[in-house]
Amino acid sequence: MTEGYEVVVVGGGAAGLSAALVLGRARRRTLVVDAGEPRNAPSAHMQGYLSRDGMSPAQFLATGREEIARYGVELVRDRVVDATRDGDFTVTLASGGRVRARHLVVATGLQDELPPVPGVAERFGRDVVHCPYCHGWEVRDRATGVLASSVLSVHQALMVTQWSQDVRLFLHQVPEADLTDVDRRRLATAGVDVVPGEVAEVLADGDRLTGVRLTEGAVHEREVLYVAPRAVPRGDLLVRLGAQMRETPFGSYPVIDERGLTSVPGLWAAGNASGFAEQVVNAASRGYRSGAAINGELLFADLDAGAQV
Repeated sequence: MTEGYEVVVVGGGAAGLSAALVLGRARRRTLVVDAGEPRNAPSAHMQGYLSRDGMSPAQFLATGREEIARYGVELVRDRVVDATRDGDFTVTLASGGRVRARHLVVATGLQDELPPVPGVAERFGRDVVHCPYCHGWEVRDRATGVLASSVLSVHQALMVTQWSQDVRLFLHQVPEADLTDVDRRRLATAGVDVVPGEVAEVLADGDRLTGVRLTEGAVHEREVLYVAPRAVPRGDLLVRLGAQMRETPFGSYPVIDERGLTSVPGLWAAGNASGFAEQVVNAASRGYRSGAAINGELLFADLDAGAQV
C-alpha cells in the first residue's frame, strides 16, 4: 500500500526538521524519513547557533523531533532507496514501504571522507577538528597543527592563527614547490611554521592528542590537529530524479533558486544537500525557507485547480 502525503522530507537533520516544522505548523501532512546518520554526530557540541551555542548535536535533533511531533508531522527511521516522479513523487523505503508526495525535500546532507592517516578518524570531532568556527574557541591557544590535503590548506592554516599563535602546517603529500610566493609570505607573516614531509600517524596518550609523527621518524608535539575532509554530497536521489547539477571544487550540487527549488518541479534541496558550506544554523534557515515556499506552492496550486473546475 502506498500512503499519500503532501510533503515527504528525506533527512532528519537541521534542514529537514526545520522544513518539517514550518510545514507542520502550516497544517500540511508531512513525513520525515530519517536514516539517522547526521554529519556532526562525532562532535560533542555545536557552536555559533544563537540560543543553542554549546548544545550537543544529539540533543538538538531530539528537541527538533519533539517539536515537529507537536504539529502532527510523522517521522520514520528508514532510508529512501528510490524515488520516481509522475507528477507526484513515489518514494521507496529500504523497509519495503512506499509513500506518495506532492513535493519532495531532499535534506540528506553530505559525508566527510577523512584523510587516511592512522589516528585521525578515532579522534575526529574532539582534538582532530576541521572548522575553526565550529571548534576554534574550544581549542584556542593550544599547540595546533594543520594537516594539508591540498594547497587550499594554506588558507585553513592562516585562518587558524586567529585562535592560536602556535600553528604548524604539515604539508603531508603536498609538494613544497606548490606553495606560491604569496602563500609563503602570508604564512611567514602569520608565524605559521611549514613542515614538509608525509605524516605517518597521529599520536595520543590516553584520551589526549600529543602530536604527529612523520614517516621519516620526527615527532612534532601538538595538542590539536585540523584536517580538511573531502566532502561527499549525498545527492544520488536528486540525480535519479533528473535535477540539474553543477560541479564545484567540493563536489556536485543541484542548481536551485533562492528558495531551494531544483530544476524539477516539486523537488527541493536544503542544507548541505544544496551546498558545501551550510553550517547548522544556515541549514535550519534553508529548511525554513523551503518549507514556507512549499506551503505557498501547495496553496496556490490548489486554488488554481479549484478555479479551473
